[in-house]
Amino acid sequence: MAAVPPDGQEKVMAAAQHIVKSLANSKNAADDMIRILSGFDNRLSLMSDLFPPPPGAAADSILEAEEGTSQGEGDEPDPDPDDAARDEEWDAAVEVIERWESPGAGDKLLFDSREDADEYLAAAACLLGAHGPRAEATLQAAMARLEEEFRHLLIRGASPFAAEDLQASLLRRLSLTVPSFNSYAVDLDCPSFASHAGEGDDSGGRNSVSDDEISPYLIAPDTVSALRDIADVMLRAGYAPELCQVYSEVRRDTLMECLAVLGVDKMSLEEVQRVEWGVLDGKMKKWIQALKVVVRGLLAEERRICSQILVADTNAEGECFTEAAKGCILQMLNFGDAIAIGKRSPEKLFRILGMYEALAEVLPELEGLFSGEARDFIKEEAEGILVRLGGAVCGTIAELSNAIQGETSRRPLPGGEIHPLTRYVMNYVRLLADYNASLNHLLEHWDTDLENGGDNANMTPLGYCMLMLITHLQGKIEEKSKLYEDEALQNIFLMNNLLYIVQKVKDSELKTLLGDNWIRKRRGQIRQYSTGYLRSSWTRVLACLRDDGLPQTMGSSSALKAALKDRFKNFNLAFEELYRTQTAWRVVDPQLREELKISISEKVLPAYRSFVGRFRGQLEGGRSSARYIKYNPEDLENQVSDFFEGRRPNA
Repeated sequence: MAAVPPDGQEKVMAAAQHIVKSLANSKNAADDMIRILSGFDNRLSLMSDLFPPPPGAAADSILEAEEGTSQGEGDEPDPDPDDAARDEEWDAAVEVIERWESPGAGDKLLFDSREDADEYLAAAACLLGAHGPRAEATLQAAMARLEEEFRHLLIRGASPFAAEDLQASLLRRLSLTVPSFNSYAVDLDCPSFASHAGEGDDSGGRNSVSDDEISPYLIAPDTVSALRDIADVMLRAGYAPELCQVYSEVRRDTLMECLAVLGVDKMSLEEVQRVEWGVLDGKMKKWIQALKVVVRGLLAEERRICSQILVADTNAEGECFTEAAKGCILQMLNFGDAIAIGKRSPEKLFRILGMYEALAEVLPELEGLFSGEARDFIKEEAEGILVRLGGAVCGTIAELSNAIQGETSRRPLPGGEIHPLTRYVMNYVRLLADYNASLNHLLEHWDTDLENGGDNANMTPLGYCMLMLITHLQGKIEEKSKLYEDEALQNIFLMNNLLYIVQKVKDSELKTLLGDNWIRKRRGQIRQYSTGYLRSSWTRVLACLRDDGLPQTMGSSSALKAALKDRFKNFNLAFEELYRTQTAWRVVDPQLREELKISISEKVLPAYRSFVGRFRGQLEGGRSSARYIKYNPEDLENQVSDFFEGRRPNA
């Protein structure tokens, strides 16, 4: 046989070196190459030194092919049955994938048929170990289709929902309790204050949900297994980034849609600052309700579903959940931050308190949903907003204190009734008392302008704050009582307002905060006002019924008769003037009203009865005795019963 030219020999050696590398990397390639090389002649003996003796039958076949000792030229070794079966499997898998890439497949979806889906997934899984350009290209096409099928299933699997259906589903499945926001009867009519003091917030709780429960409003349960099957194949094929991107995009959009359904809109700081209070109040209320639903419902279920779909890769699971959920959480936190740093006014306080308590309550669960850097970031953001919301609470209470002291209305209320400022402040602080735990924490280091001593030494921070606000209110009421020229009406006004304050304290948590001793002292003040009223109103009337100044001569002395006529006349005029004015006054509390009437009767009727009994005979028989003794005691008692009913003239 002719010798190999030098340049040809170099080419053969270079090809041989390439073959050696291939054989070292793949047993399958070695088997294929053996079949090819066995057909060559002994020219390959030139590169025999390049081959280390391979183990097993492959090495023997190569040596036999080179030496020509065991087989004749043109004979081939027996094929490995395992290799042949694997090749057939790969070929079949390629055919399955390529069939779905052909024009005949049209727009048909794999998962319209579970049988088709199982066949395709098995084919894609089979090609994970395949080599060669065709197999690699086919696998890449399979991954692209599975990615789109994954996206489609995520979108289709999320059931349509309405706000009431979404929340009802969460509440039913998670046993959630969200704030009911029952309106309190806050009767406010004070121009320099807001029109209402806010609404209460019931605390919420929840029960656990078993791991196999999947809420249908997120992804239908029968879709989860299909998604998991796709994810398993794509993760094994090294397509985790593509899988996570699809999952995050679709689920992020779904969660944001859920927020909108729950009434939580995306708002910038500027939009929050500009919106009118009535609208903002509603948005704050929905935020409080939605926060618990989102953390304990939407995101808890999302985390559970994510872990089921991506069970094969915990790192991918954490990344997918974080990317899907963080937009939803940040939108809620951003709204809370905008409220916390916004303009402070008393009407916002109860909503801010509700937001503070809701965030504080769910914060541990919110942190638990995330891990690693995402957990640290969410925790830091949420805790910062919680601190700022707490600061807004304290700042708003300070604003309220300043507003009470700065209230400047100068119009006295007709009849000495309860001032709107009193109603507003007492309803306000009564509601504040319901936030005992939160406010004691927030107000722990808050300074007030009252001396903390005596009976106040053992008060809680909230009790001390309430005492400060009520003390400011009492001072303002004392100031406003001077708007009445009539001293008696000043006392009626003070009685009405202080009794209203005492009743609000006694019938609420304020009683625990301020104590029984505080109530006793204020009731003592009310008695002082009552005494002041009787003295200023009835002293002149009772003076007409005393013997002081009457002539000492008895009988039918004309001087005595003239003096008695003057006394009865003055009594009648004074009593009738009081009747005219004080029936228009109004004592609001029925019990206090009756007590005042009894006090009047006890002072006036015995004195009148005695005076008439002693001096009636001096005037009887005269032509005008009825002009002076106009009333008998029963008549006076009936007229006293009309006092303080708020009757207007000619009513």
